[in-house]
Amino acid sequence: MFSRRGFCSLVAGSALALTVSGGALAFPDKPVDYVIPFGPGGESDISARLQQPFFKEIFNEELVISYKPGGGGAVGWAELNTYGDDGHKIMGVNLPHIVIQPAQKEVGYTTDGLVPIYWFHYTPDAIVVRADSEFQTLADLVEFAKANPGKVVFSGSGKGSANHLAQVAFDKAADIKTTYVAFKGTGASTTANLGGQVTAQWGYTTVGAKQGDQVRVLAVAMEERHPLFPDVPTFKELGYDLVGGAYRGVAVPSATPEDLRKQWSDMIGQINANADFQQKMLDGGFAMIDVPYEEMDAFMSARKEAYIEAAKSAGILK
Repeated sequence: MFSRRGFCSLVAGSALALTVSGGALAFPDKPVDYVIPFGPGGESDISARLQQPFFKEIFNEELVISYKPGGGGAVGWAELNTYGDDGHKIMGVNLPHIVIQPAQKEVGYTTDGLVPIYWFHYTPDAIVVRADSEFQTLADLVEFAKANPGKVVFSGSGKGSANHLAQVAFDKAADIKTTYVAFKGTGASTTANLGGQVTAQWGYTTVGAKQGDQVRVLAVAMEERHPLFPDVPTFKELGYDLVGGAYRGVAVPSATPEDLRKQWSDMIGQINANADFQQKMLDGGFAMIDVPYEEMDAFMSARKEAYIEAAKSAGILK
């Protein structure tokens, strides 16, 4: 987990200065196109919509959200580096997607070819059961799984997703064997769980936030309990070293100059440091992190290693 940063040197309500050709140019100096490589309504879109008004308030320019869905994000990410270098077009990026996809097959981009400049939150993995489930605690579910190998059936997002990798890691940690059924996304996975088609769901804290009394969250993959679920233990509390989920951040085209990359990192960091923004994110079930540009190489190296190892254990990669 990376430390929070205040970015106190930035002045709220004013634009950042960028020196170009010996002169000072306000940046941004026109609306910014924020491309989400998925369709509207998902968690990446929700995050962008929450950032939008704070961007306008702080930098006095519009953050215009557009969509480039397809291939689980791959269509958009394959196009990112074709954009210009003036910093006025950015794109959402997700983990583990941008590591697992290129490792599986040719998808039009490589992990190292993308330029993420900030990771701002993640949706922690969580085991979610229906409110009427017989499993009151994680221990109940583990006990049943030990006695009935393969009979606990989890719904989750697609093969190789954060949910899937969490299921593989947890099965190993708990010394159990469960069955994972991959759905097209969190929505379909949640529908299967609520409809009784599966035993439980490998979902996210955002599922618990959205479904409310219809579900019970048994554990969350965080270092500390989520403020929205103060009574729900972390996996670590229960003896399982499991922390993670689907991470979301912002990337810029590879042609973007180094100074603009750093400017963007500071700008996203300033939004992330806003207390009102943080509260909106937490209320939605998200968990805040701060991974700025200067820490990106170390963070990505660690995540790549962990995801590739987990994907091999899951049989997704050879």
